[in-house]
Amino acid sequence: MDDHGVLAIPANEYRRTRWRNGCGWTREILAVPAASAGWLGRVGPDPCPDPDWGLRLSIAEIDAAAGFSPFPGLEREQVLLSGNGLRLEFDDGERITLLPPHQRARFGGARAVTGVPVDGPVRVFNLMWRADAMAATVLHRPLVGGMWCFCDVGMAWAVHVLAGAARLATGSGETVVLAQGDSAWLAPGSRRRHGLDGAGELLLVQVEWPARGAAQG
Repeated sequence: MDDHGVLAIPANEYRRTRWRNGCGWTREILAVPAASAGWLGRVGPDPCPDPDWGLRLSIAEIDAAAGFSPFPGLEREQVLLSGNGLRLEFDDGERITLLPPHQRARFGGARAVTGVPVDGPVRVFNLMWRADAMAATVLHRPLVGGMWCFCDVGMAWAVHVLAGAARLATGSGETVVLAQGDSAWLAPGSRRRHGLDGAGELLLVQVEWPARGAAQG
C-alpha cells in the first residue's frame, strides 16, 4: 500500500483457495479487519486471515451445483461476473436466479443455500461483511470519463474492473492502471479523494465505519 492508502491488486495476485466446506474454489481479492483503524499500516491483499476479517472480497468459481459455506453473523452480496446464470436455491424455499449481465443478490450468510449454475460454469463476485461493525454498499457503474471516490477515517472504497480499463490517481501525482479483472482498495484515513477515469464498467464497494447505512446504489 502506498502512503496515500491505495493498494492495487492485479488479478494474477488473487489467492485461490478451497471453500470452507470444500465444495468449490474461490479467488480471494482482499480481506480487511472489522475496525477501520485496524487497516492502517497493514500491507498486502490478505492481512487478516479468516475468521478475523470484517470484510472480504472474492471471486467464486462454480462448475456444478454446490452448497455454500455458512457464515453466521455476516451479510453477503453476490454479482454474476460470467456465465449464463446462477440459481440460488435456499433451504427455506426461496429461489433467486442471477442472470447476465451482472445481476446480483444480497442475503444473510447464515442462510443455507445451494448455487446451481445455469447451462455451464459461472464466476461470481462475492462480498461478505460483518454488518454489526460496518456498512457495505455495492454499486455497478459505467466508467465514461472520470469520477471521484472520497475517503476519510470512517469511509473506504474497493474498486473492481468489470470491463475495459481504469486509471486510478493515488494522490501522490502517480497513476495506477487497472485492467479488466483487477481491483484496488482505497483505505480509510485522513480525508482525501481519488480520481478514476477510463472507459468500461466498475463494481464499487463503499465501506463505512461504524455501520450507519450507506446510501443504496
